[in-house]
Amino acid sequence: MTDFRHGGFTLPGEAGYEKLTLEMAEKWGADVIRDSDGTKLSPEITESGYQIYSTICIIREHNAFALAHPETQQQVFLSSDPVTAVSDSVSIDPLAGYFTEQFELNTDEDALPFWQVWDRTAGCLVPGDRWRLEGSTVVISGCIPFHRYTVSFLCRRIWEEINMYNHTTNHWQTEHLRQLDPRHPLAWDYLQSWLRTWCEQNPRTNVVRLTSLFYNFVWIFGDHPRRPSRFVDWASYDFTVSPAALKSFEAETGIALTAEDFVNKGWLQATHRPPTARKRAYMDFIQRFVAEKAKALVEIIHSFGKQAYVFYDDSWVGMEPCGPYFESIGFDGLIKCVFSGFECRLCAAAKVPVHELRFHPYLFPVGLGGLPTFSEGGHPERDAVAYWLHVRRALVRQSVDRIGLGGYLHLTVGQPAFNDAIGDMAVSFRRLKALHAEGAPAELPLTVAVLHTWGSLRSWTLSGHFHETDSNILIHLNEALSGLPVRVRFISFEEAKNGALADVDVVINAGRAGDAWSGGEAWKDPDLVAALTRYVYEGGCLIGAGEPSAVEGGDTRFALAHLFGVDQDRGEYACHLPWAFETEKAPFRVDRQALGKTDGIRVTGPDTRVLCADGAIPLLTLHAFGKGRAAYLGGFVYSPSAARMLLDLLLELAGQDGSGAAICDDPLAEAAWFPASGTMVVMNNAPEAREIRVRYPGGILQALLAPEEMKFICPLPEAR
Repeated sequence: MTDFRHGGFTLPGEAGYEKLTLEMAEKWGADVIRDSDGTKLSPEITESGYQIYSTICIIREHNAFALAHPETQQQVFLSSDPVTAVSDSVSIDPLAGYFTEQFELNTDEDALPFWQVWDRTAGCLVPGDRWRLEGSTVVISGCIPFHRYTVSFLCRRIWEEINMYNHTTNHWQTEHLRQLDPRHPLAWDYLQSWLRTWCEQNPRTNVVRLTSLFYNFVWIFGDHPRRPSRFVDWASYDFTVSPAALKSFEAETGIALTAEDFVNKGWLQATHRPPTARKRAYMDFIQRFVAEKAKALVEIIHSFGKQAYVFYDDSWVGMEPCGPYFESIGFDGLIKCVFSGFECRLCAAAKVPVHELRFHPYLFPVGLGGLPTFSEGGHPERDAVAYWLHVRRALVRQSVDRIGLGGYLHLTVGQPAFNDAIGDMAVSFRRLKALHAEGAPAELPLTVAVLHTWGSLRSWTLSGHFHETDSNILIHLNEALSGLPVRVRFISFEEAKNGALADVDVVINAGRAGDAWSGGEAWKDPDLVAALTRYVYEGGCLIGAGEPSAVEGGDTRFALAHLFGVDQDRGEYACHLPWAFETEKAPFRVDRQALGKTDGIRVTGPDTRVLCADGAIPLLTLHAFGKGRAAYLGGFVYSPSAARMLLDLLLELAGQDGSGAAICDDPLAEAAWFPASGTMVVMNNAPEAREIRVRYPGGILQALLAPEEMKFICPLPEAR
């Protein structure tokens, strides 16, 4: 009989708690013990017979070198807050409002030429002979009174952001760690030498777990208690800049980037905005650099007979796991911390031998949102189960190889409910992994393509975790899709114009006007509009949510309004009387709570079917065009019942009845049929017991599920 009690689990051990470490390793069935940021493993743990992961952050913990060679530290372009001139001169402290424990001005000879001063009121660059640096203050002359001025400047980051987070979260009282930039030959030589020495000194380590690589996601702190964090973007490349990087990029491409390419009028080049062609070229440049340097590190690790795993969070920027260069690095495994289903699918999609999930909550006193977990008032078992309900539905669809936890193991003492919950999840994970090994779950003959600016480069992700981007419609759609029995791919607008729609059943475009997900200026391309129009006309299906294909300057607000049968009125339709409509009963269950409302939506003709509305505002519509159909949703908010509504909508558009996979009648339950092993996995997503009925190719299955239960049924009853 298969043992589901052991294996595929990574435990965070802790020196000083050896007995607890070995007890919890047995309870959770761990086969690997790891250290965490802020913990060490004692010889009693490393020599206990378990595989050992050791965590290193390659660019951190080198303060002596960084202080001796400050030019090798990482940098960023920042912009001062605007200052209004009230005379013909104005003085600006560039770092006013920023957290000066994170940043210091870079006034080196190679940095100052990249500084810029802007008249933001006039939108023009101030000539260099009209401003000067006096100490840490920029003095601007020849100002136009009552115009607003800013300074764009390079500064060094003198406190590594994750170390900063751990200090504040775990109340560390240790040295603030800086970060090195491998772009500088001196730093790169040092880092390679350091890694070789580290490998020699850690013979018990089986896996070197790189806490990402070189460049952290952008996290800019402020000095005001009401806004301690000014800007966060998990997928921005702002922290990769330096004079050396910019000069190398210009030498390779002929493109001379300036501060404004990054500062962007103070908005920064956030991931949710469509990038310029210059920014895309720079991103590709950074990705190739990161891959080249990471490959060299992996080769060093392999030369010592160790494996190299990388953590896809923190300093991951440039390491796009679905990008064109990731596979060339040669990692043995990828580890992803997960709160939700789409993050599981992201991890599983990476081209790497081993995929590992780091479950939440971390074993920290408080969670990422600042609420208590393993401290007074916290309920870590509730948090763990809440995240598991999201994660498990994705794991049913696509398997990974390992799971685990991170943080301080001693916090589990006195938490029996949490410890039991993690043990149960580990068993369920192993059972799912075994089912996938025998054969994939049945899926519908239905391919869904999510269409946005980034395409496959940003498969299954946007720019952060769910709780950080939950105002984004597409993140909710991604979460729903992560557990549905359909094939999902991510395509860019360029790919859509060049044949990528050929074998797609339903295309989804969702977002807000002008963002990277809706598309913004991309919809001014008549070839793109024609490609989608032809696709639907010839029988394809389209879903739009929020402000899909919205762009200024056309004859309609939505470039695809003729397909959706709705458009948005931002004042252009003044004096144009709207089409009246009657709401008709939908051919499937509509979850009103899942549908958002976008102001100004109006139907464009009498053949648009409105299935749900809020007064005169349509919330859910269907519209035929040629041989195909399109649906419009005013918004989308993920929940189990919302995911079911999305599945029903996909089936309705594609003209399918759901046969070929397991479908529950109850929208709060989900099921997956594994035909190779004759096993049905059923999941109750409700907090109360449910009697469920499942239709699948073998017949109908009925089961009683406890609250939030996941049940494995084998053998299945005879078909009826």
